[in-house]
Amino acid sequence: MPDDAPVIASMSYVMPSDTRPCSYTFQPPPGIPWESADYDLRSISIHDARQADSAPQLELEGFELWDAATSVKDFLDLNEIRSVYYQEARELALAATGARKAYVFDHLLRKRETSDTPLSFGKRAANGMAAANGRIHNDYTEASGKKRLGMVIQDVKELAQVRRYSIVNIWRPIRNTVLDTPLAVCDARTIEPKDLVSCDVRYPNRTGEIYLVNFATRHRWSYFSRMEPHEALVFKQYDSQFSGCSRFTPHAAFDHPHIPAHARPRESIELRCLVTY
Repeated sequence: MPDDAPVIASMSYVMPSDTRPCSYTFQPPPGIPWESADYDLRSISIHDARQADSAPQLELEGFELWDAATSVKDFLDLNEIRSVYYQEARELALAATGARKAYVFDHLLRKRETSDTPLSFGKRAANGMAAANGRIHNDYTEASGKKRLGMVIQDVKELAQVRRYSIVNIWRPIRNTVLDTPLAVCDARTIEPKDLVSCDVRYPNRTGEIYLVNFATRHRWSYFSRMEPHEALVFKQYDSQFSGCSRFTPHAAFDHPHIPAHARPRESIELRCLVTY
C-alpha cells in the first residue's frame, strides 16, 4: 500500500430516528440500554494527515498536530496531572488558538479494550479507565457549548467581558506509539448543521449533551499515523463565532486495519480547555 494511500476502516455513524438518542456513562437502570441509538457501520477512507500537501490548521480543518513534550511522569497520578499537565495544556491551548486566557476544566484517561472487543461508547475498561470511544461524536452542541461558558467562568465581571470563546480538546498518547486504535477527526469544513444530531449523555449527577453525526459522502476524515507521547492533537469542539472559523470537529477512535501483531492497546489522555479571545 502506498504511504499516502488512505486506510479503509469501519466507523459508527448514527442511524436516523424520530427519537432523541441517549447514552449512559454509568451502569443504566435495569432494562435501559447503554445507548438508545442505532448505529450505521460504514467503510470510511481515512487519510494520514502526515501525508497532506499542507498541514491541517485549527481554524480551517478544525485540528492540528503539535510537537509538545510533557514533563508528566505518571499520568495515573491525579495530583501530577492537575499540577503539571493542566498548566502545560493551558500554554498549548493559548499557543494553538491565539486566545487570551485558557481554563482547563476536564480530562479523561482511556485505554483500548482487547482487540476482539467492539469499540464502545461510555463504558469502562477493566482497569477503571474509559474505553476507546468508537462512536462518531462532537463533545459539545450549540446548546451545551453555550452552557459550558457559565460553568467554567463564574465571576460575573469576568464573564461579562467575554466576546468570543471556544472549547478545544487536547489528545495525546500517554505511553507507546499509537498503532492499534488511532483517533480520526473529520474536517470541520465538510460538516453541515443537518449532519449533527443532539444526544443526551447521562452522568451520575447530571445530563450533558453532545452531537452524534449522520452519514454524508462529503465528510473527509483524517488521522495522524504512529502518534508518539511527545505529540498532541488539538481540535476544536465549539466556537461561539459563527463564521470564518471551524466550530465543530467530530471524531472517533477506529481500529486500524493494519495493526502489527506486537501492538499494545492504546492508552491516551484527552483534556478539554475553554479559551477566551
